Amino acid sequence: MRFTRIAVDPRQMGGVPCLRGLRIPVATVVGMVADGMAETEILAAYPDLQREDIAAALRYAAAVRERGRPLTAP
Repeated sequence: MRFTRIAVDPRQMGGVPCLRGLRIPVATVVGMVADGMAETEILAAYPDLQREDIAAALRYAAAVRERGRPLTAP
């Protein structure tokens, strides 16, 4: 599975998976969804995000979990 909206760059945010090269960690967005925040609330909190980013973060988190890896840098 390919994740075009997820970037992992050791020079940015210590290699934490982020959305589209922004400094918005996947784990942050997934946590917001888990806390019950609506998509509109997440987009208001992070205006640079797009709806597709939220879906990509959830798909990435699911794929990473299946492989037994953390959402944060090692």
